[in-house]
Amino acid sequence: MLITELLGEATEYDKKQAVETKKPKSWLKSVSAFANGSGGMLVFGVADNDDIIGLADIKSASEFVSQKIKERIDPLPEIFMELHKVEGDKDILTVKVMEGEETPYYYKGDGSMEAFIRIGNETVTASAAELKRLVLRGRNSSYDSLTSTYNFKDYSFSKLRERFYEWNSRSMEEKNFESFGIVDGNGKLTNAGALLADNCPIRHSRLFCTRWNGLDKSGGRIDALDSAEFTGSLIILLNEGFSFVKRNMKTAWKKTANSRIELPDYCERSIFESIVNALIHRDYLINGSEVHIDIFDDRLVVYSPGGMPDGTKIQERNIDSVPSTRRNPVLADIFSRLGYMERQGSGLNKIRNAYRNAENYTPDKEPVFYSDRVEFAVTLKNLNFLASESEAKNEAKSEAKNEAENYRLTELEEKLCELLLAYPELTQPEIRERLNLSRSKVQRMMKKLAEAGIVIRKGSKRKGYWEIRLDGGVK
Repeated sequence: MLITELLGEATEYDKKQAVETKKPKSWLKSVSAFANGSGGMLVFGVADNDDIIGLADIKSASEFVSQKIKERIDPLPEIFMELHKVEGDKDILTVKVMEGEETPYYYKGDGSMEAFIRIGNETVTASAAELKRLVLRGRNSSYDSLTSTYNFKDYSFSKLRERFYEWNSRSMEEKNFESFGIVDGNGKLTNAGALLADNCPIRHSRLFCTRWNGLDKSGGRIDALDSAEFTGSLIILLNEGFSFVKRNMKTAWKKTANSRIELPDYCERSIFESIVNALIHRDYLINGSEVHIDIFDDRLVVYSPGGMPDGTKIQERNIDSVPSTRRNPVLADIFSRLGYMERQGSGLNKIRNAYRNAENYTPDKEPVFYSDRVEFAVTLKNLNFLASESEAKNEAKSEAKNEAENYRLTELEEKLCELLLAYPELTQPEIRERLNLSRSKVQRMMKKLAEAGIVIRKGSKRKGYWEIRLDGGVK
């Protein structure tokens, strides 16, 4: 019998060469994690490399495992134990742990009480936020369905009403607020309601957007070319985030026989789906962490707090077969009623397929999905970015460096460079005033120094600065 036959349909499992009796926590924590997750299986008598070792006394081993699970796992999960005879005379014990309905399932022992979860193929102690999530699951509840301390009458929902009318061609009635799960019977907002209020009172529901200068976050004298922080209703965050990306992306084009085809840096459908996914499926139990949109020269990254709800890693999954699991079902349902997402939960496929259908798509531009214990990130590649662009920039810098090294400054030009080194944010009128020169004289000097690669303007006219390159270096 092969190890795959022992596992059956189990996707989460741990192999143990023997039943550890002196330190049973080494395998009991997996029982806790499987019950707190989507279930799993322990296989005793098999080495990590899948060699069948077998158990010397399977009857005693199975009794010990059963006893320790009853003694040390609380509440007691549903398990199924089976004895297997393989390779003729080797005994194997499998313990199938079912997905629990009374989470969290704790390990009790060694003077402590801990809950465990699975992250990828590892068993780890549940954090405070993860423990809260397990408690909510055990109550058949979710963060967004919980009643808050905020009164419905104190908040406005103009953005929600506008979008509802736009999508449904009718006004949103007062009774809809309760049926949608926005307000409870006592006039208190649910957390979903608080997140959708125009002046959302939940502080960590914010969106940070940055257009970085270069391929990483250390772009030089100016790190960011554009940045913004947005607060308010999730609808505001969605619209503002989408607008921020659109104003920071370019559209190339190419001519055909009868028309012109536009080639945007990023697929708008993919951007929109990525932001919706981040806002709706993020873990709001993680305080002090917000959704981020980071735009670099070659890519756009949408980051949201919280990994996959089932603890798996998205980069290890087949996107086509990932089931729809909603961490915030109330918000997801409302967004589907507003036409922002589908109930089937096909967002990741839409992100990928929109890219594959783009005119300027190549396989190396495939969107990348990543998750771990604390984050979920979608990376969209700039469809118009080429490595040669980077090389061209480096060549231009090298040429400018050579020109600057061979250029001999006049006495007046030296004074100008010294002034800009000390005060790089000066405007040309301020330069004229400090050096007591005419407008035309300053313009001629600046043009000459710019052509020599010595004076370089960075940023806009109003908020930029001067960069001085002397002796081949940046000052």
